[in-house]
Amino acid sequence: MASDFTHFNLRGNAIMVDISAKEITSRTALAKGSISMNDGAMNAVLGGTAKKGDVIAVARIAGIAAAKKCADLIPLCHQLNIDKCGLNFVIEKEKNEIEASCEVKLSGKTGAEMEALTGVSVALLTIYDMCKALDRAMTINNIRLCEKSGKQIAD
Repeated sequence: MASDFTHFNLRGNAIMVDISAKEITSRTALAKGSISMNDGAMNAVLGGTAKKGDVIAVARIAGIAAAKKCADLIPLCHQLNIDKCGLNFVIEKEKNEIEASCEVKLSGKTGAEMEALTGVSVALLTIYDMCKALDRAMTINNIRLCEKSGKQIAD
């Protein structure tokens, strides 16, 4: 039923959720995902020999920039001022996999989960873009929200 979803009105029309009556709280979200690749691509990432440059450094910047632009990409997301966005990567050479995590912190009336999910997604897409000449069969896997919290800010 359309009324069970917050982004639809009773007529089933898409809407931006009204958060005007909500209190500002401290919010955090953590999202993770991974990308699997062949030996050649992994060796290029580890050795810094990818033709497009430092894969992890570029993916980190791309993920942070994407989290900041989430409302421009997801039509019904609210514009949020992010206080902190961090991207971290764990490289598992033996599995030819890179796990990315994106943590977003902010003070606002709505959560940071879409920003964290957008950040990790774009970071992984950036790795794909930078390594696709070495492995077109890379797979992006298991993008998910791992943690979300919101705490009342003391006056």
